[in-house]
Amino acid sequence: MAINDNVLIKIRDRKDSLTPVERMVADSILANVEEVPHLSVKGLAQLSKTSDASVLRFCKTMGYSGYRQFIVSISASLGSMEEDQKDRYTDIQPGDELSVIISNISLNNSKSIEDTLSVIDRSEIARAVEAIRSCSRIALFGVGASGIVCLDAEQKFSRINKICHAYTDSHSQLTAATLMGKGDVAIFVSNSGSTADVLDALEIVKKNRVKTIAITKYTKSELADKSDIVLSISTPELTFRSGAMGSRIAMLTVVDMLFAGVASAEYQNVKRYLAKTHNVLAGKYRK
Repeated sequence: MAINDNVLIKIRDRKDSLTPVERMVADSILANVEEVPHLSVKGLAQLSKTSDASVLRFCKTMGYSGYRQFIVSISASLGSMEEDQKDRYTDIQPGDELSVIISNISLNNSKSIEDTLSVIDRSEIARAVEAIRSCSRIALFGVGASGIVCLDAEQKFSRINKICHAYTDSHSQLTAATLMGKGDVAIFVSNSGSTADVLDALEIVKKNRVKTIAITKYTKSELADKSDIVLSISTPELTFRSGAMGSRIAMLTVVDMLFAGVASAEYQNVKRYLAKTHNVLAGKYRK
């Protein structure tokens, strides 16, 4: 289950990957959030111009066993969504004052982390931490902004003596994927979950029986469907002007969770590695 479950954020993020009929239910819910908790299955079906069966299928798609459980979650999410409306993601606008930019970027980053906590599964984090602890080596695959996240993870895990390397271009990714085997862990970072180079590497490592972890947006995607462990993030739907800022912050937060989880579980061994690397780096800068 998610750390801070908010079904309305899940619906928002997954809407574009739903079937046309499911999207009609999703749109109706998001447009009538105050009214929905008071509706029966038939009432929501009429509101969304679908059928009772379509509404129940939608609940199942969103991870709920029945309509009542779904409606209870909707009601619980309403308060946080009211706060969300007050503090909405804000895109970069031409000519913004620097003070406005500073405020908006800080808010967007905070919201990305907060919303990610609503969709990421605590049990999946635990599985990922255990997989990393028990593996022979870690390989990370990502391009562009996602590649930067991979490099951050490489730096962190290397400091605690984990054999770890980030691969951020298609040629090195294919080579690394080919040489991985059972006992290794491959971490794939892609906001969209459809990056061609990343998916090519995923196909190769799966044939080699490598444990796979995906860090990707909370939506239906090929990467999420084919990975053993999925760590979902939530990001705003803004224009190209914002680039990948929100998704990068959310992904870096997930990397920090994994690193801290591994380091905490292995603290007696890890602390000496952290001390050694700290001392050697501190000595370099004192010279």
